Amino acid sequence: METNNTDVAGFQIKHALKLSSEYTQANFTWIMSLILTIIFLLNSIDFSNGTLKPLVFAVFAVYALFTLIQIAVTLKIKADLRRTGEIHSSTRKWGYVLFLAIVTGNVFIVAFAFQLIKKVKTTEYVFAAYMLLTQIFIIAVSALNIFKPYVTDTFPMAMLVLIGIAVFDLVVLILVARQSHSEQTPSWMKYIAILLLISSLTGNLFALTLAINIFVKLKNDVSNIEKWNSMWGKITRNNTAMLGFFFIVFIFSISICSQFTFDYEMAVENNYEAILQTPSWAYPLGTDNFGRDLFSRIVFGARISLIVGLASTLIPAIIGGVLGAVSGYYGPRTDNIIMRLLDILYAVPGILLAIAIIAAFGANTVNLIIALSVGSIPTYARTMRANVLMVANFEYVDSARALGASDYSIIFKHIVPNSLAPMIVKATLTIGGAVIATSSLSFLGLGVEPHIPEWGNILKLGSTYLETNSYLAIYPGLAIILLVLSFNFLGDALRDALDPKLD
Repeated sequence: METNNTDVAGFQIKHALKLSSEYTQANFTWIMSLILTIIFLLNSIDFSNGTLKPLVFAVFAVYALFTLIQIAVTLKIKADLRRTGEIHSSTRKWGYVLFLAIVTGNVFIVAFAFQLIKKVKTTEYVFAAYMLLTQIFIIAVSALNIFKPYVTDTFPMAMLVLIGIAVFDLVVLILVARQSHSEQTPSWMKYIAILLLISSLTGNLFALTLAINIFVKLKNDVSNIEKWNSMWGKITRNNTAMLGFFFIVFIFSISICSQFTFDYEMAVENNYEAILQTPSWAYPLGTDNFGRDLFSRIVFGARISLIVGLASTLIPAIIGGVLGAVSGYYGPRTDNIIMRLLDILYAVPGILLAIAIIAAFGANTVNLIIALSVGSIPTYARTMRANVLMVANFEYVDSARALGASDYSIIFKHIVPNSLAPMIVKATLTIGGAVIATSSLSFLGLGVEPHIPEWGNILKLGSTYLETNSYLAIYPGLAIILLVLSFNFLGDALRDALDPKLD
């Protein structure tokens, strides 16, 4: 009998650990932090002469300290859950200590600190926390330009604006945290939402999402509020998805703010006095064989990669969506004509079609977007067609026909809006592929013009210096990998959140 009780107790403890999002994220955090710590340790050793790099070793020591604290907190969380089934308030206070890891740029520990501090975490709190975190990282990255020999004229004012927005974000986080136990959103929060919309012009999409969330709750529409909370609740509980979302928003925001905090000439103008400089305070990621600042080139290259990736996804999604909707709604004759024509296009490999278009019309940004868009139209058309065939048989569509609604109204007001979820998921998942295709074509010299800072161009140049100056290829390669992974993680989370079959 005692054995059975012990087994039941053990099962309950394992179940409590499995259900605890804080414990799951704590394990994920210390593992990722340990990996970063080991990377800094290896980079702090100059294996050629057996010496240490003092600055990198200091970074390693700080990372190691916070990693040890994170491991200790994880063990404390596990002990609390085993003992009482919930995390003790004294353990949650360690989140304030872990938050200090923001000085190291360890986003894993900082994101976990926000989760640990607050016991009841609403979607508004999570958005506000990541909004502030994004703003702080934007300021930190932009502030590195202080060490450069020249900073753009708009830099001081832009930094003041960014710092002011960060203070506002902190106030919003405190207000949202205090409102977490309230069932109704106060009416005065609409003014906060308006200010959040204005601050989102810096590219901080977390501010935009939080503003929309506030407006949704202010309408007091129970059905919409439940749908919104259900969708974002699943996403915010997914650690990898939120970190991916954070990186996407960070890259998007820095690509906008860099217009005012970075000097574009340092990314494109040759500086023969600073050729192949190793990473330093003035040049955080070093310089290339023309003396151009690699840090600035990667920041400005993010803008091109995002523009091409988003445009080459949005265009075929719209065109393919319309063709798929028309094909699925009308009879077999229209369906056969449209789909057979698209099958011909689908038979040509996308990358080969892109190369052919660029070879015929020349290599530039516009032609690259067109080349990548054309080959993707059939896949979006098939996705939309499949959903329209299913939705078109629903009762509300029959009711619209009975009331005399036109085909245009039925398709674009009733069917298409209810078929968008799979299209959104597909678009999010394929943006990463578009980014890779953009970089691949630029690497081959068939994408963006060679003088324009774009991650594929930077990687191509760095590949010739892998043995002597490997950082020229490592940093742009990491940027591509992280952005693609981020879109994939977010796409997977959106699929889980929007697919009713996975509830």
